[in-house]
Amino acid sequence: MGCSKNLVDSEDLGRLFGSKGYNAVLDADVVRGEIVIINTCGFIEDAKQESIDTILQFVDAKEKGKIKHLYVMGCLSQRYKEELEQEIPQVDKYYGKFDYKGLLDDIEKIYHNTSTDNTGSIKKNRNHYCYIKISEGCNRQCAYCAIPIITGKHKSRKIEDILNEVRERVKEGITEFQIIAQELTFYGMDLYGERKLADLIDQMSDIEGVKWIRLHYAYPNQFPMDILRVMREKSNVCKYLDVALQHVSTSVLDRMHRNTTKEETIEFIKRLREEVPGITLRTTMMVGFPGETEEEFQELLDFVKWARFERLGAFAYSEEEGTYSAENYEDNVSAETKRTRLDKLMRIQQRISAEIQEQTIGKEMQVVIDRKEGEWYVARSESSSPEIDPEILIPINEKRLLRGHYYNVRIVGAEEFDLYATVNTTVNK
Repeated sequence: MGCSKNLVDSEDLGRLFGSKGYNAVLDADVVRGEIVIINTCGFIEDAKQESIDTILQFVDAKEKGKIKHLYVMGCLSQRYKEELEQEIPQVDKYYGKFDYKGLLDDIEKIYHNTSTDNTGSIKKNRNHYCYIKISEGCNRQCAYCAIPIITGKHKSRKIEDILNEVRERVKEGITEFQIIAQELTFYGMDLYGERKLADLIDQMSDIEGVKWIRLHYAYPNQFPMDILRVMREKSNVCKYLDVALQHVSTSVLDRMHRNTTKEETIEFIKRLREEVPGITLRTTMMVGFPGETEEEFQELLDFVKWARFERLGAFAYSEEEGTYSAENYEDNVSAETKRTRLDKLMRIQQRISAEIQEQTIGKEMQVVIDRKEGEWYVARSESSSPEIDPEILIPINEKRLLRGHYYNVRIVGAEEFDLYATVNTTVNK
């Protein structure tokens, strides 16, 4: 459940099971195994409810004898372990976000499986891209955010450990890497006394077999600008940046404890586009934060119209217990107003997205094939991250294309969320 950072934990756990002779399947369409492990999300109310509903679904399966054992791990159980144990005792055991590897020891006590032969496997739906988590936790103290409560302080992984992981994934046939963290821009401060994101990505880009590197979850304040040089100079570092802005009104940003202003945010966007021409910017905005006035919301709309983000997601403020805003602010924007503002913001962004998509018609770009779906090959360019961004559709009757391979295409049509293309040439995998 939840974000790609949880996916990394699930894949790591799956590899551990595979090394012990178990067959592990990620996100199985039909559950046929004896053991189900749910990796939960506990970030906002909707995500928490989805995790709880999934737990209850498999509790029902366990009670009907369809599975034997049910375990829960991740952010929700990290934050609410005692409450979950009391409310849903049918789960065999709950683990948090950091002790989940103990799951393997507990299961081995049941099955007495001490084999270390690599006879098991981990199955997943993709084999050409993966997520690399370079740090865990966050030192920021945004008023609304529960992430520091769940994950604790920022802890960077060593550069060499990360590079070794990338080399191992390349050996497995992976060519595309999504670099993730709760807060990318702080990377290295705790280990090296300075921000080392640019050094890390520079070295990663030199690893043979790495075709694309894409950066997710940056923070605008104290952003390491030297990463922009790496984007410009290294052809396999995608001109793509996911940086959550949340709002633009200085008064709202101040209440959010974002440590930036409207003027600084505007200058930041200008500099990104000036230093990396053609960069694709993804951001996230929040509406309905406590005290948000119509004037402050209008500032946000005007900013989005000006910035013309290629990718933008938005969500309504959700009060999370234990956060500064929950303890110090009144959640005084009505649910109806939040919905109205969210709809209005996304209508504006949809128009912007449609216009940007239309402007790509006639352009040539390199794409990677993700899958075949109906009458189409589904592909992405460096401007699109998997699972969240617009895709490119290529007719399957045009020529035989291979999943995970790269091709040069020409865009021939555009819709709000999808582009249509024809293949020009094949690029080496």
